[in-house]
Amino acid sequence: MSRSEASAPAATMQDSSPSSSSPAPSPSPQPSPSVRINDVAPERSRDFADLMHAALALIITVAVILMAVYLRGFTTGVESDARTASRAFDWLLNMPISVVQQLTTFVIVVSVLAHMLIGREWLQSSIAVIALFGGYVAIRVLSLALSHFGGMALIAPFASPGTTMGGSGLLPDIYAGIGAFLTVAGPRRLRSTVRWSWNILYAVAVVLVILSWHSLSGALASFAIGRLVGMLLRFAAGTQNKGEWGQEIVDSLRNINLRLVSLTRRQSDKGDAGVLQTSLDDDLIENSRIYDAVDDAGERYIVSVLDAQTHSAGYFNQLWQWLRLTGVPMRRDRSATDANHHHLAMILGLAHLGLSTPKAYGVTDSEESSLFVFQAEGVAQPCDPDSLSDEDAVAAMRYLRTANNRGYTHRRITPESLARTGEGAIVLAGWHNGDCASSGANVALDKVQLLSLLASLIGVERTVAAARSAWGDDMLIALTPFLQKVAVPYATRALPGWSKQLLGEMRTAVNALAPEDRTENAEPVTLSRFSLRSFIVIAMAVVAVAVILTQLQPDEVINAVRRAKIGLAFLCFACSILAWVGASISLGAFMDKDKRHPFALFCSQAASGFTAVSMPAGVGPAVVNLQYLRKSGYRSAAATAIMSATWLVQALSTIVLVLSIGLFTGRNTLSGMIPGPTLIVVIGIAALAFCAAMVIAPLRRLLVVKYLPIIKAYARQLVDVISQPTKMLVCVLGSLVLNITTGLGFWAALLAFGYPTNPMETIFIFLLANTLGSAVPTPGGLGAVEAALLFAFSSVGVPSAVALSATLLYRVCFYWLRIPFGALAMKWLDRRNLI
Repeated sequence: MSRSEASAPAATMQDSSPSSSSPAPSPSPQPSPSVRINDVAPERSRDFADLMHAALALIITVAVILMAVYLRGFTTGVESDARTASRAFDWLLNMPISVVQQLTTFVIVVSVLAHMLIGREWLQSSIAVIALFGGYVAIRVLSLALSHFGGMALIAPFASPGTTMGGSGLLPDIYAGIGAFLTVAGPRRLRSTVRWSWNILYAVAVVLVILSWHSLSGALASFAIGRLVGMLLRFAAGTQNKGEWGQEIVDSLRNINLRLVSLTRRQSDKGDAGVLQTSLDDDLIENSRIYDAVDDAGERYIVSVLDAQTHSAGYFNQLWQWLRLTGVPMRRDRSATDANHHHLAMILGLAHLGLSTPKAYGVTDSEESSLFVFQAEGVAQPCDPDSLSDEDAVAAMRYLRTANNRGYTHRRITPESLARTGEGAIVLAGWHNGDCASSGANVALDKVQLLSLLASLIGVERTVAAARSAWGDDMLIALTPFLQKVAVPYATRALPGWSKQLLGEMRTAVNALAPEDRTENAEPVTLSRFSLRSFIVIAMAVVAVAVILTQLQPDEVINAVRRAKIGLAFLCFACSILAWVGASISLGAFMDKDKRHPFALFCSQAASGFTAVSMPAGVGPAVVNLQYLRKSGYRSAAATAIMSATWLVQALSTIVLVLSIGLFTGRNTLSGMIPGPTLIVVIGIAALAFCAAMVIAPLRRLLVVKYLPIIKAYARQLVDVISQPTKMLVCVLGSLVLNITTGLGFWAALLAFGYPTNPMETIFIFLLANTLGSAVPTPGGLGAVEAALLFAFSSVGVPSAVALSATLLYRVCFYWLRIPFGALAMKWLDRRNLI
């Protein structure tokens, strides 16, 4: 039920008389006898900004503890720099530090409490004192935990002359206790005593850190704990609303030439249960207070009062949408004033387009509230979902199209957004989160939100038919990449008609209208920052960092590089670049001439150098190649066929090259390491699994009906690709360049340490050992490749020290140095939408 439906008649409103059960209102000017005011006293409200600040304080506490342990040198350096200035405070050394702390605590607590008690804020004063004790208790519990579980490595960064080495006195308690007290007594913008008390506490903290009485880490942790305790208590108890009420509203409205004779507050039965409460009477302004007003001319108005405290929930909702979606600008109105001013501009702009909107009178502001005044005539009414017809759906879509065509977007179309005018026409309400001059992505998102809403209410078939009538087939088909769950608001997904299959059914219905080649290339647009793709990217980055930190041994690598001949070391790195050229030739051989861009091809192979940090050898290049081909305009089946053909030719050329060199050189080194039986076992298990699946009827039908056509299409594409002799020859040539330059790179690495070998034999041994090492599923074969190369070349007479140094130099040139180049190449490709 909307808040407008929960409104009560004026006669049942609570009155702000002494007999009311509500808490006593704060002092305000007495109403004029000619104005009838029916309002309630200002109530306490929970500000969700307090909860966010508490979470931030917790993060800071954890960060300080981690920095104190793992960045000990940094924190010690800061303290040392601060203490060089301590000579200016030598006069303080003559005063006992404990006296300074006690005096500070006494002055702050007495002055702030006196200020609140004079203002008769009994509850606020009580909670502030509780927060004072809570801060002391919390910091002592944390001190005890650090002392008991941390050990010396964790205790030492926090120890200071002003605290005890172990037990509950490890961290200074003054900042936690007073910080929690001032947090509850605040906010500082409303009380001068709170503002000056914070300044005094900060100054005392700086002086005590400079005098080495408290450690920097301990002071920061104590402040953060105090804010955490204070914010949690402030949110749980709520804070007194300091916005405009009663006569203050009447006085403010005179600024926009409204002289009221009556002001009546509407009541809601939702209380504090919902985070975002809305009503169509003020165009869905979130968490506002609504009043009915009459001026001295008899005109009726609706006054919407948005307080700074209650606006926080709406702001954080906007902020969450901005964080959740990528590539789609979202509004972030930090204050109630910003929100109402923008809302007024949106309504006036839509009215200028001839669209039916609420009749806005004006906006006026105070320090803690923003007042939006609407004319009571023509207020929209909620739309009954059961009354929606196909004509209503078309009308809603045309309404949105008119706004979108002039750059206006809604940004949050929910079931509450559907409304009817007094004449019964469908309109869209709630434009306060929208914006003008919007991008194409925002326009598409608006349409997807309306499509999903109507599909949940009247069904997919009727919705698609209405969209074709209102928007046309081309516009509807263009929305396919945006048909994603992340684009649909939660309120729509909570409808009874919503299902997980709804967007898939809609996508199927829309794709049926489009040509086949257009649907093949319509990849989903990335909308969610927290999608599976972003998770994989983050996971790859974490793996890459872990690999670099754990596997890279700087001392050994630096020593190996220093002892190498610089010219031959550069030759080794040049071979790694030529290997990318060979891979580019191999992949580009099967691409169409108009889609083959040499530098982009080279960058796609260089990008594989970055993916090798977090993927097993061979997997990274395959993923990059497949994505590059798809972005170059190939359908999924064709791209997979080209990538597979390239991989097949490279694998066969490696085998043929190894066998040819081994045949002509007579080398049978490492023959015992080739896992011949293993390959047969793998093939046998795969065949057995396939046969078992074909025996089970449901699995057989699934394979034959769903997957066999895909495999056949892929096989046809693969046969078409490899049945072109000229392209095959070019691909073989590129594969040979790749393999030979890679082998010659290791040959150059051996020469760099003064050990000449036969180039052909070196290529043979290297390719065999490198292939075996790369089969181990570690990032880039790291560890396994080094072990295989070291064992292989040591077995044929290369001194172990030389083999190890050459292996390290090879890894530097073909692995570590490729990472930054690969990252730059990937960024270049991403900017051009080629990966």
